[in-house]
Parts: sequence; C-alpha cells; structure tokens
Amino acid sequence: MEALLAISISLLAGLLLSRLAKLAKLPAVTAYLVAGILIGPYCLGKFGVKGIGFTNMEEIEALSIFCDVALGFIAFSIGNEFRLSQLKKIGKQATIIGIFQAVFTTLLVDAFLISLHFARPDKLPLEAAIVLGAIASATAPAATLMVVKQYKAKGPVTDVLLPVVALDDAVGLVLFAISFGVAKAVGAGAIDVTSILLEPVLEVVLSLALGALMGFLFHFCEQFFHSRSKRLSVSIAFVFMTIALSMLEFKIGNVHVAFSSLLVCMMLGTVFCNICDFSEELMDRVDRWTAPLFILFFVLSGAELELSVFADGLIILIGVAYIASRSLGKYTGAFLSAKIAKADDNIVKYLGITLLPQAGVALGMAMKAQALGPELGLLISNITLFAVLIYEIFGPMMTKMALLRAGDIN
Repeated sequence: MEALLAISISLLAGLLLSRLAKLAKLPAVTAYLVAGILIGPYCLGKFGVKGIGFTNMEEIEALSIFCDVALGFIAFSIGNEFRLSQLKKIGKQATIIGIFQAVFTTLLVDAFLISLHFARPDKLPLEAAIVLGAIASATAPAATLMVVKQYKAKGPVTDVLLPVVALDDAVGLVLFAISFGVAKAVGAGAIDVTSILLEPVLEVVLSLALGALMGFLFHFCEQFFHSRSKRLSVSIAFVFMTIALSMLEFKIGNVHVAFSSLLVCMMLGTVFCNICDFSEELMDRVDRWTAPLFILFFVLSGAELELSVFADGLIILIGVAYIASRSLGKYTGAFLSAKIAKADDNIVKYLGITLLPQAGVALGMAMKAQALGPELGLLISNITLFAVLIYEIFGPMMTKMALLRAGDIN
C-alpha cells in the first residue's frame, strides 16, 4: 500500500507542478524535479507524515527499480534516432560536430574538475571528477526538440542540431562507459592496463553485442503478433528483459565483465528500428506508454537531492565549476568542429548554445554512478541534479534565443 501511495503522490505532484511550469514557460522536466524536491525528505517529508512526502531516503530507494526501467526506455528511444535512412542525411558535418564537441567537453570538464581535486582532494575525489566529465557530454534531446517543435524552427542550424543531439547522447554513453570503468579502477586501487583499458572496452563492445542480439530476437518475436496491443506488450517485455540481462556481472580470470544497460538498450532500439518495417509506429506507441514512467523517474531523481550537501560552499563551487566548464566545452567544441567541417556561419556561431540543455541521459548516468559507492554516488548525483535544474531553466530559453538570432525561428 505504501509503495502504491508513494507512486501516486509522485505522479500527481509532478503533473500538478507542470501546469504551473507551463504558465511560467518552463519545461515540464524542471517541474518534475522541483516536485521531487518538495515531496522529498528535506521538505514535506520533514513532517514525518507518510502520504504527503518521502520521510527518508530508504523509501525512495525502495522504488529504484522504476528508475532502472525508465533509464532503459530512455536509451531505447535514443536508439530510434539512428535509422540508416536518417544517418545518410546527417552528413559529414553533423557527424564531425556530434563526436568532436562531446569528446572536447568531457576533456575540458575533466581538466577543470581534476584541478579542483588536487586543490581539495577531501571534497572532490578523483573518481567523481572523472565520471562528471563524461556526464557533461550528454545533452537533453527532449528539451531541445520541445523548443524546435514549439516555435516551428527550420533552417541550417536546426537541420544540423537534431542529428547532433541524437549522436551526442550515443557518444556520451560510450564516454561514460569508459570513464566509469576508469573511475572504478582508480577507486579499487588497481590501476593497470586490464582495469583501465580492457574492461571499459569490453563493456562497450559486449554491451553493443548484447543489444544487437536482443534487437534481432525482438524483431523475430514481433513477427508472430499482429495486433497493436500484443506488439506493444512484446516490446515492453523485451526492454524489461534487456535491462535485466544488462545487470549481469561475472569474472573471466582477473577480468571483470559487466554491461552498460544504457548502451545495451540503445543498441536494442537501433537494431530493431532498422530491421523492422513497422518499428516507427511501434516506437511511438512505446513512447506514449512510458510517459508516466518518465515523470516518476524525474520526480524520484528530485526527491533524492541531498539538500544538506549545498550547505558546504565548496560543493556549490564544484557545481558552478562543472556548469561553467561544461558550457564552455559545448560552445567551444561546437564552434571549432563546425569550423573544421566548414559549416554555415550561423551554425558556427549559434549551434553550441543550443546544446546546453541537460536532463534525462545525464541523470541516468548519475544514477549508474551509485555503483561507485554511497558517498561518491551521492556527490555525483547532487552535482548533476544541481546542474540539470540550472540548465533546464535557462537552457531552453537560450536555445530559443540562438535559433531566433540564427533566423531559424520567425
């Protein structure tokens, strides 16, 4: 009963606050995160009355399975952006920009935060600095697409922006898998070629292979059903199964073998949408089914925000350093790569600004970082949530401004 009550309160709180956010012309994801904070242990939960909020972190952790499932569906939907028909239209420019700016941002944020680590190692562990650098590469497709659709943006910047955002998250997932493997090796004190190079590469390759296998099996099973409801049910079952299989871990000799559920589910979606004739309609139906799940994910993410962390000025400094270095990395990376690709002048000037929003994928990466340990996971998730709140309030506004100046919005 308590779990069902918590789920219903979370959904209603997110939905009701999203109406206020709409009046303020803010994205819905911001409302969901704020709703989570309000019903979390540091606001309504402080009254200790079950039914109006989460009274402690254990109650939130009891619903963590919903977050794992939501992350799987987020990655699955990203895979839908990699249809071969669309990839042919992306062209050389979008590919160069998408990869270069993501890698550049990760390296720049890593440089900033590792410098902070050496200044105050007691406040910012090296593992957290490395993982935050990878998280910085991710962009929020939902926030960006919302602005494009709302204002019917059309032009050279928009044409490059949409494929770059899709490619950005895929590159970010690979960067995160590698950085996460390096961070685990540093934390374990086993800094060798196997732990730093072999295990992360194995994780990426095996995750893509598992996702591809599940994608082919998914398509094979779908052919035995013809009604929309049954095909939708099979789709959900396969995403659930893929998430479960991606949680497997085992050892082969001294090599630790694990999978990235984000990469596995992304590959599942990519393979399925490229070999199934009716995948576009089916993926659209899955997106509609997962709407409440995503709301719950963002609300729970907000509820997990440990507000006491921000009583420490140095933690706020880390958050500001992360936001500043990521913003500089996104803009400079897009500027330089657009120059290299000989893109239109408006793309060179304004594309970087449109890549600032950050939400779902970054939060998903932060959730995965919990595996580094409770203290490190808490630090990473709080800095990421702090950045997401700032980016989701100002990011869409800046995207609109950039597209206006580029002439893509009339």
